[in-house]
Amino acid sequence: MTISTDNYMDIQYERSTSVDQLKMILDLQQRNLPSQLQPEEIKSEGFVTVHHTLDLLIGMNQLCPHIIAKSNKDLAGYALCMHPVLADEIEVLKSMFHRVKKLLPKDCPYMVMGQVCVEKLYRKKGVFRGLYSYMRSELRNDYERIITEVDQQNIRSLNAHYAIGFEDLLVYKFSGRVWHLIQWQI
Repeated sequence: MTISTDNYMDIQYERSTSVDQLKMILDLQQRNLPSQLQPEEIKSEGFVTVHHTLDLLIGMNQLCPHIIAKSNKDLAGYALCMHPVLADEIEVLKSMFHRVKKLLPKDCPYMVMGQVCVEKLYRKKGVFRGLYSYMRSELRNDYERIITEVDQQNIRSLNAHYAIGFEDLLVYKFSGRVWHLIQWQI
């Protein structure tokens, strides 16, 4: 699916299909970790919390290919798909999966959006919304909900998720931080 986001930029949304694309995701992720950003950037632009390994991204991608946004050969953004069978793979996400398991009916099929990030050049151009729109269209036949978790300090991300229709499933405190466990019915 291709969407024109403004007069000069066409964004194409697709599923990730190569290790090179996964390496591009890791590069964008690395540049948006809190340790790489100034405090003002964290507040105004948001940040990503989890650092993935290439092996983990490959494993996740094999179960459910990630969603990527491209402009020509550039990666404009990504939304990672994390199947619940990988619940024990990332320490910081274990508590989220534990809570989801308690809150949702046992037979409710869901996908976790493991992380979303948009390259700075492509922000405020509809890429975030486009990633989720494409994710919804790709997953709606197999899943009822997309679940994710956002650090309350990541105001930009939290507001962006609410703007497209995510709703709180649970707000809780863990390891000294407040987390919003949110869902989007697809």
